[in-house]
Amino acid sequence: MSSLTPRALGRWFTARPWHIRKLATKSPVNSRPTSKSSGSSGAPPNSRILALARYSPWSSSFPGTWRTRALIQSAFYAVGIVLATNYVDSVWFPPETGYASPREIKVAIEKLKQAFPEEDRVSTDPSVLTEHGSSDNSYHPASPHAVVVRALSTEDVVQIVKIASECRMPMVVYSGATSLEGHYSGVSPGSICIDMSGMDKILEIHEADSDLICQAGAQWEDINQALKDKGIPLFFPLDPGPGATIGGMIGTGCSGTNAVRYGTAKAEWFLNLTVVLPNGEVIKTRRRARKSSAGFDTTKLFIGAEGTLGIVTEATLRLAPRLPTKVAMAQFKNVEQAVNAVQDILNSPYGPHIQCVELLDDNMMDAINIAGVTTRPLPVRDTLFFKIQGDDPAIKLAAKTVQIIVKKHGSDRFEFASTDQEAEDLWQNRKYALTSTMGAHPGTRCWTTDVCVPVSKLSELVYETKKDLSAAGLRSTIVGHVGDGNFHALILFENDDELPKVNDAVHRLVHRALDLDGTCTGEHGVGIGKKQYLSEELGEGTVELMRSIKKAVDPMNLLNPGKLYPDNNQSHTH
Repeated sequence: MSSLTPRALGRWFTARPWHIRKLATKSPVNSRPTSKSSGSSGAPPNSRILALARYSPWSSSFPGTWRTRALIQSAFYAVGIVLATNYVDSVWFPPETGYASPREIKVAIEKLKQAFPEEDRVSTDPSVLTEHGSSDNSYHPASPHAVVVRALSTEDVVQIVKIASECRMPMVVYSGATSLEGHYSGVSPGSICIDMSGMDKILEIHEADSDLICQAGAQWEDINQALKDKGIPLFFPLDPGPGATIGGMIGTGCSGTNAVRYGTAKAEWFLNLTVVLPNGEVIKTRRRARKSSAGFDTTKLFIGAEGTLGIVTEATLRLAPRLPTKVAMAQFKNVEQAVNAVQDILNSPYGPHIQCVELLDDNMMDAINIAGVTTRPLPVRDTLFFKIQGDDPAIKLAAKTVQIIVKKHGSDRFEFASTDQEAEDLWQNRKYALTSTMGAHPGTRCWTTDVCVPVSKLSELVYETKKDLSAAGLRSTIVGHVGDGNFHALILFENDDELPKVNDAVHRLVHRALDLDGTCTGEHGVGIGKKQYLSEELGEGTVELMRSIKKAVDPMNLLNPGKLYPDNNQSHTH
């Protein structure tokens, strides 16, 4: 035993039942155990206790020497049961995880510096550690890392992982730093932050096959700009927030405004992933073929796993044709009218031509006007913004269909941008939603959260949420990907004293979504902030299946611990 703590003693003795079982057979206590009686496959605790009672040290049939040994062994065993109770009954990883001690952390840092001697590759600067372990966009508990290492290749990541595994140090990946749920916060007492922002290269482009291979630190916007600059009429259609990287998009299973037309990261947009496993092994999840029915879809195993199963270093992305688009806008008296109109539009023959359909509530439209970031003010009403794609005749027919349907559902203002400049000006209202929310209320901070429900339930959820936030005395704006039932609440507050009130409002919002057969997060991911809701949403059996996969792949719990999987006291939240 490397560390003789009380719990370690308990684990050691309860894991060796053959000592007790030998008493039941009158075998010498110190004889070699057989395979049948060794390990955890021995007699259950109740039979061991009965055996001790039958051959107790006070029994006349029990030899004196063995009597003394049995007394000591039974005492240790009883103590072991008590000391190990928390270990056995706890969530699958005990509170004492066996991570590196402060001395071992220093050893690991020295090994990292030897492996990466360049000046800017390994940092223990306090400001760098804090920057990589916390975010101004997240209000969840955060800890700084012990060290930050900049990786530039898959081989670099392998070296880091092997050192971390050898020294038992947790690893957390960092790249775009756009997470809102605490995905890259540090782990106490010390974790290695693998900064992959430098792994931002496009490695191969296969225009004929409509795919490309890139490193995980590449930003989706840069990828699309590079394709455009090369004159390649293709693009990667997933479009989350600015600055998001491919690795983070894979980890959270993200989407964006284009989801109504192109789906999410969990669709077929990632053909193959290169992944470094916790033991340093490098795997590829499949080949570059457009489809495959060979075995499990291991690509999907890592999408949405939030860096807890492996570190994605490269990805093969499927691309889509870049089609002409136009922008339209419709305004309504209330959210219910807007949502009903969207359902009819998407179910019409021209539904497939709708690339985006975004809802901005009246509070958001007011903020946009106050902030003054767009070319002209618009009426303060619940508003839909559309992107319509296709060739020119198809766009015109689709726009006409949209106009007819929104009018039927109560819209009395419809605009269709006839030029590219008009389209850009109109779409700016959606593009600058967050900026406008902050600009309209100087000195405030913003907690952004998201949920998703069936589209038919969205208007009810938005209405109840706005009523609840108003009753709580909280200012907010709402922007939604109304085509798939996903919306973001941007809740404003002025100081830390208001944080508990905001947190309670978010909690009520999530439960409201779950009660409507929705999800606690449509695209931000779970991280720290939403893990308490996972058992309620998915069920304990599904969460246990996730945990069993995690245990099999990462038995030392080194990859992004404390994220995604509910804590033990959160497993039965209902």
